[in-house]
Amino acid sequence: MQYWHDLITEKSFKILKEFRKEYQFILIGGWAVFFYTKSLKSKDVDIIVDFEELGKLKKEFDVFKNDRLRKYEIKKEGIDIDIYVPFYSNPGLPAEEIKNYLVSREGFRLPVPEVLLILKQKAHQERKESPKGEKDKIDILALLNLVPLDWNLYKKILQKHHQENFLKDLIQLLRMTSEVPELNLSRLRFSKFKKETLLKLTSL
Repeated sequence: MQYWHDLITEKSFKILKEFRKEYQFILIGGWAVFFYTKSLKSKDVDIIVDFEELGKLKKEFDVFKNDRLRKYEIKKEGIDIDIYVPFYSNPGLPAEEIKNYLVSREGFRLPVPEVLLILKQKAHQERKESPKGEKDKIDILALLNLVPLDWNLYKKILQKHHQENFLKDLIQLLRMTSEVPELNLSRLRFSKFKKETLLKLTSL
């Protein structure tokens, strides 16, 4: 199962493991989804760091500040590393809030799946009509299909941050999708999963 070329994802994963040895961070984005679902690997690395760790990164790399998207960026061996920081970045939720919803998976700190779903939805909204946006959609559907989700927690977080529209967007995304070949679901299995998930979402 792949979306990006193996050579790219392996290089990205190698960089991710190197970063884990040197820096403290919360892993978000496609790689975080991978550690929950073991479905599609990622091309980019997306992390949240505090300002102390950002300072360490600046000593080691050319770090570019992207004011428009309110994040920092590094390029390493052709791989994009997006860096989000507290009280500046909002990759779907304020970066400083995400630290309140963490779990550990395979040596990485990740947001709980309900928060990761919200972050993935934000990414998808911003780049729907692109290959990265299509990968975001697959990641969202992989989380829905393969990971037990606490829908009450999901709704509670959305309400706290006045983002109830994310629930409507999720329902619409599911309704408009008829199959996801990348997840190896037959049309019949996808239809069953879709019907069951929509029932849960529309009853929230």
